[in-house]
Amino acid sequence: MTAEPIQRRKLYQEVLDRLMQRIESGEIGPGDQLPSERELMEVYGVGRVAVREAMQELARSGIVEISHGERARVVVPTAHLLIDQIAGGARHLMRMQPETLDHLKEARLFLELGMVKLAAEKATPEDVARLQARQVDHRASMVNLDQFMKQDMYFHREIARISGNPIFPAIVEAMFGWASAYYQSIVRAPGAEELTLAEHQKIIDAIAAHDAPAAVKAMSDHLTRASDLYRQANL
Repeated sequence: MTAEPIQRRKLYQEVLDRLMQRIESGEIGPGDQLPSERELMEVYGVGRVAVREAMQELARSGIVEISHGERARVVVPTAHLLIDQIAGGARHLMRMQPETLDHLKEARLFLELGMVKLAAEKATPEDVARLQARQVDHRASMVNLDQFMKQDMYFHREIARISGNPIFPAIVEAMFGWASAYYQSIVRAPGAEELTLAEHQKIIDAIAAHDAPAAVKAMSDHLTRASDLYRQANL
C-alpha cells in the first residue's frame, strides 16, 4: 500500500478554514463584522499576511465584503450576488472563446421557455399589468439604444419573476450582461425595435390568457428570430 504524502498547507489556508467554520456554524452570521486583523492575529497566532490572504480569499468567493477603513463583513447571500461572482469570468470566456455564445443562447432558450410556461400558468392580473407597463417603458426608450436594451432585459426579468423562482431573474439579468455585444447587434438591425415590441406583446397576450403552449411558442419565435438576426448581421 502506497501512502499519499501529507500536503503542506500555507498559514492563510488554516486561517481561512477556521473563519469558514465560524461563518458556517452561525457564530458569525450574515451582515456581521469579522474580528479585526489584530484580533485574528492574536487568536490564531499568525502574522498579518496570513490574515489578509484569508480575507482576500473570502472576498473573492463572495462570502465577505471588504470596505476601506472598515472591518470585513459577512455578505447577506442572494442569488443575484452568487451569480454576479462569475460575471467577470463569463465575459472573459465570451471574448476568448466566441463559440461559447452559441452555448449561452441555447441555455437561454431552454431557460426562458420554461420560465414563460410557468409565468403563463401563475400570472395574476397585477403581473400582466406590470408586463404591460414594461412594454410602455420599452417603447418610450426606442430613441436610446442603451435604454432600449435595458428595458428589454427588464421585460424578460419580469417574466422570470412571475415564474416564482427567485434564481431565474438573477440568471436572466446575468445572461444579458455577459452577451451585451450580441444584443447590441440585434437591436441595431433595421426595424428590430418594432419587431421586438410586437413579439413581446404576443408573449404578454399569451401569458394574460394563461395559454402556456402559446406563450412558449411566442417566446421561442422571439428568441429564434433574434438569433437569426445576429447571424445575418455578422456574416
